[in-house]
Formats: sequence, C-alpha cells, structure tokens
Amino acid sequence: MSKQFVITILFIILFEVSSFGQAKNDSLNKIRVPAIIENGDTLILGYLDDINIYSKPVFQSRGDERRYWRLVYNLKKVYPYAKLAGIKLKEMNEHFLTLKNEKEKKDYTKQVEDDIRRQFEADLKDLNTTQGLLLIKLIDRETGKTSYSLVKELRGGLSAVFWQTLARIFGYNLKTKYDPLGDDKLIEQLVVAIDQGLI
Repeated sequence: MSKQFVITILFIILFEVSSFGQAKNDSLNKIRVPAIIENGDTLILGYLDDINIYSKPVFQSRGDERRYWRLVYNLKKVYPYAKLAGIKLKEMNEHFLTLKNEKEKKDYTKQVEDDIRRQFEADLKDLNTTQGLLLIKLIDRETGKTSYSLVKELRGGLSAVFWQTLARIFGYNLKTKYDPLGDDKLIEQLVVAIDQGLI
C-alpha cells in the first residue's frame, strides 16, 4: 500500500498542470563577458559558475560509512525523478498557457500523464519508504514548493488534506521542506556532487 501511495503522489505532482508555476528568472541564464584593454592587450573578463568544495567524509564507524553510502545509493535512485518533476512542471506550465479551453488542458494533461506513467511506473513501484521521503524533499528542492502545496494547486485543498492524512499514516509528510543549510546539508552536498559527476 505504501508503494502505491508514493506512486500516486508522484503522479499527481509530475503530471498535472498548475497555472501557478514558478517563473524562472531568465537573467540567471545569461553570461556577460566584458573586455578591458590593458597595455594594448584585450583581456576578456568572464564570470564563472559557483563551485562547491567539500572535504572527503571521515567516518566514526563502519556503520556511519554504510549509512553514508546507502544515502548516496538512495539519492542516485530518486534524484532523477525529482529533476524530472521540476522539468515537467515547467514544461507543462509553459504549454498550459498556450491552450485555449479547459477541454484542451484536460486532454493535454491526460496525454502527458499516460506517456510518463507508461515510461516510469514500473521503476516507481520499486521505491522504498526512505527513497519516498527523500523524493518528497527533493521535489521541494527542484520545484521550490512542497509536495503538499503542489497537490493543493494541482488538485485542490480538499485533495491535499486527504493525501496529507494518508501520507501521515504511512510515515510521510507532504509538507516537508528541503533545508540545504540545516537538516539536509549532507543531502545537498551529495546532490551537488551527483550533479558534478563526482559520485
């Protein structure tokens, strides 16, 4: 029952259209490369992306090391789904704005949901409880919204309360926020390392 619950919540978040999608600041995607002339030479100045440097982990015990590598394994399994949620939500919101009426919106949503269900349902059934909890946090990281607020926007307040109540029964909390500077600091470090191809 808990695997089916995780799949249902993920489908709600991934495959519904919200008209309140988070707009991305396009100015963050632009690179300015000014140049200066110094002693007759033209020097191009550029801005580099931020990099994060973390020290190699030091483990107090073999148990700590096992937990660390288990977290790495779980993150590698669920992080692609969280990234997909962020990408799909953005794509769907952009496409949603081009549709003229409710019928077109429902048809488009149904089509996307069916396509992705066929593609990912088998994999999502294999998620365990820990992976489901990580996925809820990572969806907040990728979309900027908790799973609860996404369900509320996508399906309405009553549905959000229903799914939150059911989530609590199975040990989940859809209102869980991602805290990269606090409780989720290690997760953030590992996600950045995964993005950089270091682990």
